[in-house]
Amino acid sequence: MARVPLPRILSTGGAHLARSRELARTAADGATDVLHPLITITRGLRRLVAAGRRRWAETPKDRRGSLLFLAASIVLVVTLVPYGLLLAVIALMAAAAWAGREGAVAEPVGPDESQTQRLRSLYEALVPYFSASEDPEPLYARGGAWDKAFPTYAFDGTGRICHLLIRYPAYFTDGEAEARARVEQLLHTKAGRGREYRFTWDEEGNELTVAVLPPLATDITAQRFVTAPGETVLGFTDETHVQRTLPLSSGEEQRDVPPVVWRTGVRSTEPHLLAVGEPGSGTTTLLRSIALQALQHGDVVIVEGGGSGEYACLSGRDGVLAVESGISGALASLEWASQETERRLIATNRARQAGLPAPDDIRRPLWLLLDRPTVLTHLAAAEGRPDPQSLLQIPLRHGRAVDVTVVITEQFDHLDALTEVVRQHTRARVVLGPASPGQVETVLGAAPPTTPTPDMPPGRGYARLGPAPALRLQVPTTPDPYDDTTPEPHRQAVLDLLPPHTTLADALTKAAPAEGRADGSSGRPS
Repeated sequence: MARVPLPRILSTGGAHLARSRELARTAADGATDVLHPLITITRGLRRLVAAGRRRWAETPKDRRGSLLFLAASIVLVVTLVPYGLLLAVIALMAAAAWAGREGAVAEPVGPDESQTQRLRSLYEALVPYFSASEDPEPLYARGGAWDKAFPTYAFDGTGRICHLLIRYPAYFTDGEAEARARVEQLLHTKAGRGREYRFTWDEEGNELTVAVLPPLATDITAQRFVTAPGETVLGFTDETHVQRTLPLSSGEEQRDVPPVVWRTGVRSTEPHLLAVGEPGSGTTTLLRSIALQALQHGDVVIVEGGGSGEYACLSGRDGVLAVESGISGALASLEWASQETERRLIATNRARQAGLPAPDDIRRPLWLLLDRPTVLTHLAAAEGRPDPQSLLQIPLRHGRAVDVTVVITEQFDHLDALTEVVRQHTRARVVLGPASPGQVETVLGAAPPTTPTPDMPPGRGYARLGPAPALRLQVPTTPDPYDDTTPEPHRQAVLDLLPPHTTLADALTKAAPAEGRADGSSGRPS
C-alpha cells in the first residue's frame, strides 16, 4: 500500500509554532522593557501603601488624631504652595520608584509556616472563650479561619508574637473582670512567658490589642531633672502614656525619656504619697531620690523606722532639719512638724484677712519623709507612748494649703498597721518590686496595667496619681553613697546632688529654742 503524504500544514506546523513562540517571547520581553518603569512604580506604590497600613495599625489610638491632623496639614500646605501638587506627584513617583526597585526588600506576603502554626494554635485555644453553640456564624470554631479573627499581627526576631489584634464576638462578657482575666492569662501563656504584656480592650469595637512591652531603662542615675518648683520626678515610664519628656544624661549619652511627674503644693490634687514594696524593692531608693529633689527648694524631715542608716548621707546637710531613727527623736520631730503646720495655717489666714501675701517664712516647702513608720508604731505601743502616725493628722489634712508634703514608704506585711488617716490622704500611690495583681490592686485601687515580669529590678513597679491610669515606673538609681558595694559612678552621682554641710551659725540657729512661735517666727526641731 502506497504511503499517503501528510498535509503541508501538518508537516511544517512545528516550525511555525516554534517561530510563534519566539515572536511572543520577544514581544513580551520588549513589553516588559517598555513597561518596566510602570511596573516598578506600581510595585513601589503597593509597598508604600502596605507600610502605611502597618504604621497606622502600630500607632496607638490616642495618637491617631494628631497623626491625621499632621497629614491634613501637609495636604493643605501642598495645595496652597505654587506647583505644590505637581511637585508632590513627582516626589511620590520618585519614592515609589525607589521603593519598588529590584534591590528593595519586598513586603512580607504573610506569616511563614512556624508563625502560621503559632497563630492557629492561639486561635484554637481561644475557641472555648469566644464561641457559643447558638451562634449561627461563629467567628471562633474548631478548624476555623484564624485570619478573620487576627487581622493584624507581628513577630519579633525570635519568631514569637510581639503585636496582635484580636477580634471577638459581641456577646463575650468583656465588661467582667474575671472573663477578661481568663483571656489575658491564656494569651500570656500561649504567646510566650517571660515577657511583659499590655492588654487593651476596646469594648465598643469588640477588639483586644496585645502588645509586648520593652523593658524600661535601668541605667538612669540620680541627676538634676529639668522640672518646675512643685514637680517631683518619681521615675520614668513608656513614651506612649505621657505627653512630656525630660533631657537626661547617661554617661556621655544625651537622650529624652518620658517621666512620671508628681505635682505637690497648693494646687495639687494628690499632695501626699504612699509607696509600698518588699525589702530590696527600691522604696528606700525612691525616698532618697525624692529627698534630693525636695532639697532644691525646701526643707526635709526624715524619720526612719527601720534604723538601718540608709539616710546618713543627708544628716547635717543644708535644708535637712532632722534625720531620726529612734522613737523619742521621731516623736519630737513629728510633733514639731504638726505645730509648724498649724503655725503656717494661722499665718496664712492672718495674711489673707489683711490682704497681704503669705509671709516669707512659710513659703519654703516642708517635706516629711517617713520610712516604715509602723515599726515606730509598735515601739511606741510597747513603751506606752503615743503613736507617731497620730501626729500626721494635721500635716496630712491641711498640709497642702501651706506646702507641707508627707511621703510614706511601707512593706506589704504592715499595711494593716497604717492608720485610716494615712490611707485616706495618701492618694498618690507607688508599688515597687514583685507583687501579685491582688496586692497591686489593693494599693493602687486599680489592676496593674501589664502582666508581671519574672525578674523585677530594684525600683521597678507601678505608679498611680489619684484617679489617673496606672503607669509602669522605673525609679532612677539613687543608692546610699556610704555603702561600700555602691559602684563609684553611682556614688559620685549622689554625692554631687547632696547640699553642703550646715555651717556652725546655721546649726546654732536651727537648734535655738522656738520662743518666737507666738509672734510668728518659725521653729525647728532640735
